[in-house]
Amino acid sequence: MDGKDDIAALAKGGRTNVFGFVLRLAARLPFLFIAGRVYGPDLVGRFALAVVVVELAALLATLGLKRGLAQALSTTERPHVHVVWDAMALAFVVSIVASAVLIGFPQAMYPNSPVMGFDRFLPCIIVATAWSDVSLAALAYRHNVKATVTARAVVEPWTISIGAWAFAFVSHRDGLMFSYMLSMLAAMVASLVPFIRTYGLPRGWTPRLPPIFALARANIPLAGADAIEWGTRNVDRFILGLLFAPGIVGIYYMAQQVASLPQKLKTSFEPIMGPVITTSLAQKDYSAIANQVRQVGFWIMAAQAGIALMGSIPGEAVMGVVGPQFVAGTAALGFLLWAEVLASTGTVCESALVYTARHRNLMISILMLGFQAALSFVLVFAMRGVGWPTNFQAAGPAVALMVSVTLTSVIKAWVLRRMIGEPVTGWRWQMVAAAAIAIIVGVTATHGPEWAELIVGLPAILLSYLYVLWRFAFGPEDRKLFAKLPKAEETEVPVAGPATR
Repeated sequence: MDGKDDIAALAKGGRTNVFGFVLRLAARLPFLFIAGRVYGPDLVGRFALAVVVVELAALLATLGLKRGLAQALSTTERPHVHVVWDAMALAFVVSIVASAVLIGFPQAMYPNSPVMGFDRFLPCIIVATAWSDVSLAALAYRHNVKATVTARAVVEPWTISIGAWAFAFVSHRDGLMFSYMLSMLAAMVASLVPFIRTYGLPRGWTPRLPPIFALARANIPLAGADAIEWGTRNVDRFILGLLFAPGIVGIYYMAQQVASLPQKLKTSFEPIMGPVITTSLAQKDYSAIANQVRQVGFWIMAAQAGIALMGSIPGEAVMGVVGPQFVAGTAALGFLLWAEVLASTGTVCESALVYTARHRNLMISILMLGFQAALSFVLVFAMRGVGWPTNFQAAGPAVALMVSVTLTSVIKAWVLRRMIGEPVTGWRWQMVAAAAIAIIVGVTATHGPEWAELIVGLPAILLSYLYVLWRFAFGPEDRKLFAKLPKAEETEVPVAGPATR
């Protein structure tokens, strides 16, 4: 496969999942509105803290298989159906252990409020989340990204939105928890159906413990990288839970949910980036890797910057849609949105580093996560010491995140450039001009009524930004993202084993 085919394959996989991102956005907004208006900051805050612990446990239960399964499949001589069911068995066992631990020690999920009712049983859903992740990773190896779009962008968000509204009439206190569990179950079903259709049931299969544990051991660096990346986006919420009341956490959570939407754009390219990069590594084509990282990095950074401009300029109006009491999270929203823009280079570079320097990449991530956590505490206590308002204090972890991911991007881009000998940053100066025009348009829109900021201002910001970007920054390779390409089944991307260094 040559460089043009690489970019075409990346564009195809990314465009399919970007469509899924739009669907997810359309489905997630009703949940945020219902959660904010019906349940309020206190219940949202308790839910947010419990989910952050459960999601971490589910992520660890996959043991890095979300990215490592493709390597296992590409290097094995066993039937693929046996390998993927080994992975499912491993995820099941670890999920059961994680669930038992959290059910036995539920205060880990509720550090700032008492455990009541069904609270302690939320971890029962961990196995569903882990199985969904592993099955979607197996489907991604066969280049089936449609399953990921269906499960994550349609089934999961619409189920939690509808469930949050319905369960409010059944159990107002536990409604968010029930709706979350229901959405995870629905996503698991939506993942397992195409998984079984593709790989089949494990006939003649018996779990082979040595290969399973070898797979788990080999994936520890990948599992660590996944956990650290996830922790970077969620440790701020846990720190807030230790320092503030649930209501403050709920307000921050809503800002975080809005800001995390552009983060999904990065994951839009993950299913196809791994196979493309490992193929280039097997051929020792480092120039192609640099081109792939630069290209995808620019696509993601450009898209995230547009969303950041739309969310941060009319920030009060955006947060006001969720509920008037959530406007206090406007400052946090702004920092979180721009943190995603600044993090994009590092996250794309990591897509190559996890195959070329996995241990070094893991150490960088661990050190920067520690720096982020420490800076979060320093900023909160410093603002508390000088008597700043609580909503300003609560934005401290968002500032720490922005600083941390910026430094991480610089370091990982430098490491990858040293390894492959070519520039890997997708930054283009034309983005500054596009952002400047969008800021002028957006600030003008904020002088009108709030409804005009949302109905007129948001589209105007986006259109002005995209026009300048398309006119002056996009080249022929960039426009492939919008071109008509063959169906996924026709875009063959051979998968090779990982290079190590």
